[in-house]
Amino acid sequence: MIYSPYQKYQQAQAQTASKPKLLIMLYDGAIRFVRAGIEGIEERNYEKANNNLCKAQAIIHELISSLNFDYPISKDLLTMYEYILHCLIESNVRKDVVKAQEALEYISDFRETWAEASKLSSAAGGM
Repeated sequence: MIYSPYQKYQQAQAQTASKPKLLIMLYDGAIRFVRAGIEGIEERNYEKANNNLCKAQAIIHELISSLNFDYPISKDLLTMYEYILHCLIESNVRKDVVKAQEALEYISDFRETWAEASKLSSAAGGM
């Protein structure tokens, strides 16, 4: 159930966003959750760490499920997403900030790549 105006705004944004924008939103969410997970580990608030790292894992699973294997790059993306999941799980199990930071770097790189590709495609009249 959506109660706040902000939640309604977020839902409207997700429902009306283009595919590249949705991908960027997913990456933004994963980045936010990994950072909160790192905070939880550093604060020794393991419930916070677990909840947020699990949310980040759920987003990566969503990214995996959205891959289109008609394109060869999807296999490479799958490998990278699986490695990111591995890092997030290791970080959560061992409460290891280093593994979470590694996952964060990869997710941030993907986000920047998609943002740039989206800009280039928009400038060229695509997407």
